[in-house]
Amino acid sequence: MAIALNTLVEEAERYLNASRIQDYCPNGLQVEGRPQVSRIVSGVTASQALLDAAVEAEADVVLVHHGYFWKGEDPRVVGMKQRRLKTLLSHDISLLAYHLPLDVHPEVGNNVQLARQLDIVVEGPLDPENPRTVGLVGSLVEPMTASDFARKVRIVLGREPLLVEGPQMIRRVGWCTGGGQSYIDQAIAAGVDLYLTGEASEQTFHSARENGISFIAAGHHATERYGIQALGDYLARRFALEHLFIDCPNPV
Repeated sequence: MAIALNTLVEEAERYLNASRIQDYCPNGLQVEGRPQVSRIVSGVTASQALLDAAVEAEADVVLVHHGYFWKGEDPRVVGMKQRRLKTLLSHDISLLAYHLPLDVHPEVGNNVQLARQLDIVVEGPLDPENPRTVGLVGSLVEPMTASDFARKVRIVLGREPLLVEGPQMIRRVGWCTGGGQSYIDQAIAAGVDLYLTGEASEQTFHSARENGISFIAAGHHATERYGIQALGDYLARRFALEHLFIDCPNPV
């Protein structure tokens, strides 16, 4: 079955409520391809590797979390950007990208989906006083040590996480997928036993150690694989389309 590209874009916009969320990039249709869609290829980042795989899979739309045209980037269409855009345009493939709208969505969002993978019961936002903060707090069904939880993260995500182990058992967790290490202060204020995100900065170690909590950096890419899959699955079910998630390896 095929549907109009505009219909797909309109439904993604409605479902994610994307126009209401301020972001660092344009959300929605970033590159327009053929007018009819029957096959979606999704992935975390619109890298050349994903685009090449999408061409091989005969995709009509590439659906990603990390697209193009970020604020402050060089606007010239040269080098890597030229090659990526040329691949899309020469094969008449659309690029559909959702950044923060995908992080915060209550059903297919990266943070909610990661919680489901790790058996964390969502309790609420990481910082209820600041609606712009991306991240959640929740509890484990059964308390465990930080090293046991890190082992679970490794098994589920298929990547060895960085662990800063604190003294207490892990009952309450704060998390923000991707590059959310700067939210560790909000996590500490929320009274969590462990804060999990994708990346770490030098000062993150000291914040965790001196405030007596555990910290896990599980990888930007690894923590953000699940939202885009869930969104692709939703759109595929909604319109009876084909959907293929392609995971291009990224150790970061």
